[in-house]
This record gives sequence, C-alpha cells and structure tokens, in this order.
Amino acid sequence: MPHTQHNPQALARDVASAMWERDRATQALDMQIVRVGPGEAVISMPVSANMLNGHQTCHGGYIFTLADSAFAYACNSHNQNTVAAAAHIDFLAPAHEGDVLEAEAVERSLAGRTGVYDVTVRIRGGKTCALFRGKSYRVSGEVIQRGQPEGQSGQHN
Repeated sequence: MPHTQHNPQALARDVASAMWERDRATQALDMQIVRVGPGEAVISMPVSANMLNGHQTCHGGYIFTLADSAFAYACNSHNQNTVAAAAHIDFLAPAHEGDVLEAEAVERSLAGRTGVYDVTVRIRGGKTCALFRGKSYRVSGEVIQRGQPEGQSGQHN
C-alpha cells in the first residue's frame, strides 16, 4: 500500500474499507460510510421499525451505536488501532421511523495515545438529535499492516 503511506486521505479511505470488512455490527444496522478523512468520518443509518422504543421514537441505544461507529472510523483513520476509553451522549431531539440519521465525527485533540472526538448526530437535512463525545486510546498494532496487500485487513484487538 505504498501509495497511501504519504497520502492521509487515501490512508483514511483504505483503513475505513478494511474496518468495514470486519464490522458486522455497523453493517447489520444498514449503516453506510458517507465519507472519511484523517480524524473525521460521517456515517448514516436509516431508522427502521425494529429500532423504535415504546414511545415510537428511535431507541437511544441505536443513536449511541451510530455515533460510536462514526467515532470508531474517525479515530482509526490514522491507521493505528484505537479503541474507546469513554463516551458520553446528550439526546436533544427524537428521531422517527423513516428518518435517516447522519453522525459526523470530528477529531478535537490527539496527543500521545489519547484523543477526543465530538460527534453530532442529525436527521438528514434537519435537526440535531444528539451530541456525543468520545475519548479514544491507541493500542498496539495497525488497522492495515504496512506492506500488506490492499484489501486485506490488519490484526484485531
């Protein structure tokens, strides 16, 4: 993968592709990668009937999962295995069946092994549903091993 080593945008794209291959949770919820870049990601998710709670609004756990997925793609975009150390979410407005939610993750700080990411979850074309802040911790290894042929994923942690 020599072409991506010096191109952060291409590396972020390749890392997202490698992660996506293994990310059964995100795939199972019909999420889609809208865009990725160094330290950022936008992931979308349609709200289906089986995601509704007793109030007929999207269950907060699904909104959290969407935000957490965007956070994961953003914090791993530098090709260093990174996991969540903590996360907090504030729910601001409900989402309903048929809405498409978009979670936009942005890197706010990256120093040493830790990072801070803000994720805004919006109804596509509309209001903000939730604000999420995630703190990341870099563990050993890379998402895509250097010198590994493209399309093959790195080690899991």
